[in-house]
Amino acid sequence: MRTAPSSDDAHAIVFFQRHKDDDPDRRAPGRDALNSYPAGVRAKMRAALVAVAAAPPKRFAGGGYWEAMKGDMSGWFEVRMDGPRRHHYRLFCLLDYEAKGEDKPLLVVVDGRDKPFRTTLSDADYATVRRMGAEYRKRNPRSVI
Repeated sequence: MRTAPSSDDAHAIVFFQRHKDDDPDRRAPGRDALNSYPAGVRAKMRAALVAVAAAPPKRFAGGGYWEAMKGDMSGWFEVRMDGPRRHHYRLFCLLDYEAKGEDKPLLVVVDGRDKPFRTTLSDADYATVRRMGAEYRKRNPRSVI
């Protein structure tokens, strides 16, 4: 008898939406970032998310588009795309198997960042992403769209 979603299941793609108690405007940082990227990057990232979610994620062999992160970002996944003028675009995602009221596991797009070629994101950028992840996980049912 099955009681919870499994990592072997196809995942539902959702975007973290900030709770009104944390952000009265209820922004969705990952969706906002994705929507700000150039059209070609957006299309490729959406296609990558769909492929990863269907695979499911642990079985996805994505040629560098879907990467497990390490160190302080352990437990996070990154969708990576290069855009015009070799600018780098990133979406930071979590996999959630504990979301109440969901019949599928969730691939949650939490936040996004972009950066010029051959640069790195700052420790402050990564800390902000981790804070958004903690905010996402502190409520269940989850705040997603």
